[in-house]
Amino acid sequence: MELPADNATELLHAFRRRTLSPVEATQAALARIRAFEPAVNAFVLVDDAGALAAARESEARWAAGRPKGPLDGVPTTIKDATLTRGWPTLRGSRTISPDGPWEDDAPVVARLREAGAVLLGKTTTPEFAWKAVCDSPLTGITRNPWDIRTTPGASSGGAAVAAALGMGWLHQGSDGGGSIRIPAAFSGIVGLKASFGRVPIWPPTVQGTLSHTGPITRTVEDAALMLNVIARPDPRDWMALPHDPRDWRIGIADGVRGMRIAASPRLGYVKNLHPEVAAAFDAAAETFTELGAVLDYVDPGFEDPALAFRVLWYAGASQNLRRMTPAQRAMVDPGLQEVAAEAEAFSASDFIEAQVVRGRMGVAMGALHRRYDLLLTPTLPIPAFAAGQEVPDPARQRRWTEWSPYCFPFNMTMQPAISIPCGLTAAGLPIGLQIVGPAHDDATVLRAARAFEAVRPFQRIAAPR
Repeated sequence: MELPADNATELLHAFRRRTLSPVEATQAALARIRAFEPAVNAFVLVDDAGALAAARESEARWAAGRPKGPLDGVPTTIKDATLTRGWPTLRGSRTISPDGPWEDDAPVVARLREAGAVLLGKTTTPEFAWKAVCDSPLTGITRNPWDIRTTPGASSGGAAVAAALGMGWLHQGSDGGGSIRIPAAFSGIVGLKASFGRVPIWPPTVQGTLSHTGPITRTVEDAALMLNVIARPDPRDWMALPHDPRDWRIGIADGVRGMRIAASPRLGYVKNLHPEVAAAFDAAAETFTELGAVLDYVDPGFEDPALAFRVLWYAGASQNLRRMTPAQRAMVDPGLQEVAAEAEAFSASDFIEAQVVRGRMGVAMGALHRRYDLLLTPTLPIPAFAAGQEVPDPARQRRWTEWSPYCFPFNMTMQPAISIPCGLTAAGLPIGLQIVGPAHDDATVLRAARAFEAVRPFQRIAAPR
């Protein structure tokens, strides 16, 4: 069951040439969902009738030579943590009633509709997006298509699986501590956490300025294409950056020759780096020197911020439970209950100290980027592990933050960061490379990612295995 186009950019070219229609593309995406969904469990909702109706409307616009917008007819998915008019947003929780009314689109969904995207359905997430593996009391376990015994990562796990398997072409994710980049790395696709405020968010999340939303795609160019649309302004987000009207695809193919790039395989404190990940990272870093960049192995100069992040993250996660009845709390993921209970012990002083740590990190990264255009790290120190558990080694680890040390620091500093695939383990599991840019410099991150992708294209997976 082959896709009629590998990526959204190709798909739109086919629409313009009339060699493929939005209805045919939507039918192909829905067919792949029907074929693969039983094995991977990536969707909480699929709207066949609504998607096909939207595709027929798009087909008519293309036939008349009047496409609605830059994504007209492209089959797209929304994470089930993002408000979507007409569909329940259950956030992986049995405590939320599907009855609604569901009358609002979040900014990212509103922009996708305005651009003509065909919305297929909603992808799975852990309950209230609280952890970096994709299982919830509502939907059960979502599985990695590269090996269905393993996790695809999370919290945008369903979106990453859908991208990897071609169940749609564009996929919306959100990232408060790695939730776009972690599943991108485990699932072998591209995940962009743009600069904080680049993509408007509403309603505000309990994670505040840790929270980002962004594209999960098969290619870097598709991530830039999707960013063009979802970064458009929305007055409901009072913390959003001033709108930058550029086309993020312009300059994406200009390469990295002459750039100064810092490579940090351990950030100065990571201990559990898997040898196959380390080898893949070194090979990826060397690729940038072959492309003409000047590469130095340099650590960014901040200490392990895991404790400070946990204070900030747990405090936010606990807010989801504050208004629940005892009966509702009993329905919640036990791990989330534990995190909420731990957060109750934090003081205002702990929270302020965590913000101080965050400020020091921002200063350190600002200093690094005065010398270097970009920072490279592994996205994760390990390959994907067993599905259905929060940590790879339950005897020694408790929480997901213990195995994802490279991602959440750059939520704390609010910088743009992307994960792109850079290899496979001997067992055939994807390995991710993270590229971090200076504050607000999403363009250089995309440009470097495209340069790497151009010379190190990553293989596709045809079906779950």
